[in-house]
Amino acid sequence: MRPALARLPLFGRGSRPRTRRIGEVLRAETVGGVLLVGAAVLALVWANTPWRGAYFALSSVELGWGPLRLDLATWAADGLLAIFFFVVGVELKREFVAGDLRDPRRAALPIIAAVGGMAVPAVIFVLVTAGTPAVVGWAVPTATDIAFALAVLAVLGRHLPVALRIFLLTLAVVDDLLAITIIAVFYTDSLHPVPLLLALVPLALFGLLVQRRVRAWWLLLPLAVLTWVLVHESGVHPTVAGVLLGFTVPALPRKATGQPALAEAFEHRFRPISAGIAVPVFAFFAAGVSIVDAGGLAASLGSRVALGVAVALVAGKAIGVLGGAWLTQRLTRARLAESLSWWDVLGVALLAGIGFTVSLLVGELAFGPGSAEDDHVKIGVVLASVVAALLAAIVLRLRNAHYRRRSGASSGNVGDASGPT
Repeated sequence: MRPALARLPLFGRGSRPRTRRIGEVLRAETVGGVLLVGAAVLALVWANTPWRGAYFALSSVELGWGPLRLDLATWAADGLLAIFFFVVGVELKREFVAGDLRDPRRAALPIIAAVGGMAVPAVIFVLVTAGTPAVVGWAVPTATDIAFALAVLAVLGRHLPVALRIFLLTLAVVDDLLAITIIAVFYTDSLHPVPLLLALVPLALFGLLVQRRVRAWWLLLPLAVLTWVLVHESGVHPTVAGVLLGFTVPALPRKATGQPALAEAFEHRFRPISAGIAVPVFAFFAAGVSIVDAGGLAASLGSRVALGVAVALVAGKAIGVLGGAWLTQRLTRARLAESLSWWDVLGVALLAGIGFTVSLLVGELAFGPGSAEDDHVKIGVVLASVVAALLAAIVLRLRNAHYRRRSGASSGNVGDASGPT
């Protein structure tokens, strides 16, 4: 732990040594990635055993009261995942204010690549399902699952340039935010503007307090929860609240006191909660797709919905992301980071084909939960995610070996290498 961060009194004076050690382990993205993948595999296996009824019964257990009485699967996707998006928002804020993304020419590439990575899959899905009612699900393959993609990237390569992770992080966050906007516009039956406007009040108060370096949990936590509740009640996907709260946190250190940036301290404190609890629990409830109940893999792939989702995620994402980035550099002054090559971008473009959270959500909204089409969406998303991860693994492992040879190191962290050929 960095000494400055250890002294920073954020949400208490510190944890016991054992808790601190656990936190340090969970801050390693490879550990978080293993927990994430393990939870997803456990859910997928359980959902296809004779005891799958217990899994779905567990997912359906309801907690809460009134409009916030939600089942466990929804709490995991809407509630716990907001913690992950808060950490993402904090990290992105740091990159835009004090990192590589300060340069608009570099930020433009992943942002436009995200747009391309949404447009091309949507077009492919429409072409595959043209002439059928299933075309209403055109937005299903547009979203990249940021949690899964970052975890896979962390597991695949410890020597890949840090700029590649920033590229993927920016791309995936823009991708998810645009996808959530699509949900609000095209798949939300009732958008309630009053709660959405009211959410600006606790959000602004939270931002005001953190800008003044206030760290009292009994002030910040209620404001954060109230922001989440109001965004949830507005009909907008509540994980947006996590991103917005993260964006309010100061990303520059205080020169007068020498304290590190509050964004760095928040990320340091909350990353273990995100990686060790929020994301694995979400993965456990999101990945439990019953292929058996859907009639088997062959039967599912015979539907245009599953085929359209699978092709759009694997091929459409790769073409859209890589093509969007390449055209942007070709036609504008935006430039890829000097430490990256287009082979690296290809690996990330393939990785963007991993879709879970928003893709499954749009499937339910478009076709109705439990419908045959929704089951086919789930099969297509799972299959595409596996294929995309395998293809990305081939490219990124080769790139990782290249950077390891260049750095002359047998071990290291992401960003050890200086650059590609």
